[in-house]
Amino acid sequence: MAKKNKTRRAAVKRFKVTGSGKIMRRKAYAGHLTAKKSPNRKRRLRKGTEVSKSELKNVKNLIGA
Repeated sequence: MAKKNKTRRAAVKRFKVTGSGKIMRRKAYAGHLTAKKSPNRKRRLRKGTEVSKSELKNVKNLIGA
């Protein structure tokens, strides 16, 4: 009998699969020390971004996609 792969729950909370199959993530450097960052920069950091091509295989494996 084949063994099931376990999903990494921490990874599932950090990544989201879109309807078209892209994997989205949060941007870095938005968590704290925001007083010194420009409003423009903070606005850009609020948006999610796509996982890079080089990391895609690893992330898919972690979240079981």
